[in-house]
Amino acid sequence: MAEIFQFDFMIRAFIAGIAVAVIAPLIGLFLVVRRYSLMSDTLAHISLLGVTIGFLTNISPLLMAVLLASCSAFGMEKLRSHKKFSGDAILSLFLSGSLALAVIMISFIRGLNVNLLSFLFGSISTVSVNDLYFIVSLCLLVLATITGFYKELFLVSLDEELAAANGIKIKTFNLTLIILAAISVSLSIKIVGALLIGALMTIPVMTAIQFRCSFRETLLLSILFSLLSVVSGLFLSYYLGWASGGTIVIVALLIFLLSLVAEKIR
Repeated sequence: MAEIFQFDFMIRAFIAGIAVAVIAPLIGLFLVVRRYSLMSDTLAHISLLGVTIGFLTNISPLLMAVLLASCSAFGMEKLRSHKKFSGDAILSLFLSGSLALAVIMISFIRGLNVNLLSFLFGSISTVSVNDLYFIVSLCLLVLATITGFYKELFLVSLDEELAAANGIKIKTFNLTLIILAAISVSLSIKIVGALLIGALMTIPVMTAIQFRCSFRETLLLSILFSLLSVVSGLFLSYYLGWASGGTIVIVALLIFLLSLVAEKIR
């Protein structure tokens, strides 16, 4: 078992995976409470477009994914705040538009670069030292922001009118939450892949909800289940030769199914 840690790329994968496993459900719970689960998939497709632009311009794909997803999140929240369009319609607009542009730009990359596929499905072997520093730094930023403004983000997600009554600037914290979601999704695609990141942000949360605990306890449980999914998935993907993203999501699904069985027994 210990032989897996003889390789530097696996150590980097586990560090990055653990960081992602903490922030993905952390943001995912706020999105689920707001009935905004589709946001993670939309941001994943936008991040994929950013990765493609990064390959075409020889700029760090991960950096481009974070920048484009954050800018798009800002645009989506501005459109939603005007209340001319429903949230679902705005998400659908950005999701389909970014995916269409990504498909067109991918056609410009001759032979469909293998590194691009790692962003689609996740790859434990492609996390570089620079990627690791970037991922861990932004993950710490997300954690610090959530910790510092937990009360405000909780109230805004739960009930905007209640938050306004408590003097909380709704627009500011809505925008903060969406940008944090954009950063989290962008950082996660290296481990889980753009096509599967939505699952990591929602399945551990759905599993934790089965236990009917308080918001804070549900938050901690979702992080626990996410960590279990990522760590187990990385071990299995290494020894079985499976794609890391798919393996992590399968483990998360199995844990969810077990929670359903446990709930029925209880």
